[in-house]
Amino acid sequence: MTSVKLLIAIALSTIIVSCGNNIAEMKKNISIKTNTKNNSFTLGETLEVSLENPKNYDIGNVTFLLDGNKISNKTLLNTIKLGVHTLEAQIQLNDTPETIATNITVLNNKTPKVYHFEIINEFPHDITSYTQGLEFYNGELYESTGQYGESKLRKVDYKTGEPIKSINLPNQYFGEGLTVLNNRVYQLTWKRGTGFIYNAETFEKTGSFKYNNSKQGWGICNDGKTLYKSDGTEKIWTLDPETLMEQSYIQAYHSKGKVVELNELEWVNGKIYANRWQKNGVAIINPKNGAVEGVIDFSPLHKKVTQHPKLDVLNGIAYNPETQTLFVTGKRWDKLFEVKIIE
Repeated sequence: MTSVKLLIAIALSTIIVSCGNNIAEMKKNISIKTNTKNNSFTLGETLEVSLENPKNYDIGNVTFLLDGNKISNKTLLNTIKLGVHTLEAQIQLNDTPETIATNITVLNNKTPKVYHFEIINEFPHDITSYTQGLEFYNGELYESTGQYGESKLRKVDYKTGEPIKSINLPNQYFGEGLTVLNNRVYQLTWKRGTGFIYNAETFEKTGSFKYNNSKQGWGICNDGKTLYKSDGTEKIWTLDPETLMEQSYIQAYHSKGKVVELNELEWVNGKIYANRWQKNGVAIINPKNGAVEGVIDFSPLHKKVTQHPKLDVLNGIAYNPETQTLFVTGKRWDKLFEVKIIE
């Protein structure tokens, strides 16, 4: 009896493996087809989707899903976020539920506007500061600086460039962006997956938080309720202000493709301003769908500061609601520029 049971078990396992291999082979011959060659769409276009089944397998009913939500075979892409999305087809193969998946990319339907600037004022800035984050809060300028062994959190008199208050980060942390919300300073660090929270008046450290899904900390800003965090890619994550958990993200895209290496962030009149690392420019991003609606060319400013061996790129955007102007500087720049933006 034992040998008979063994033979039955071997036969059954052979059938199961054979069936599994058969389903895997069948899935290879089934694919999702859309109405564009490269699965790239423009905001406002219609996504038409079907299943390619050249060997006419019996697959039963087909259900299409976009980012996990059921859709019809024709879907208007007018309210969707920009960027890469997961398109799935749920089918049946040999009475086994299976999923076929691919990606589509949604681009913006408008070319970004190009903006220039007019310098209103020039103020002194600490030439040794490797500026990573810059923000006004209650009329005072807060600054986060980087580099291992040099990173600081500072409150600065922007008219003189003199620090009002300053603390050093431990040497193992590379300081990145900052934002201030409800009298709390949120400061990112680069590769340690950790951000710090301080009292905005005393600079007493009151807590810390982890990045969860994103890998690095680059820039951060807030709209008065929600925190927005960049990680060096095209993604900007929304953080719950209480738990600081990453809830979702937008992807920065214009009409041609994605915009990566988004660094310092600033919330300005309902838009996210993000400077691109090593580009000396700022992208104006719609926080609802990730559309890059404008670009500000700040490259001329680099020549207006003292040239020296450690001089680095533009980094530091602060909107002053009292003057309704932008303040910009860079890594190891000796000037802080107050500017007016011109289309």
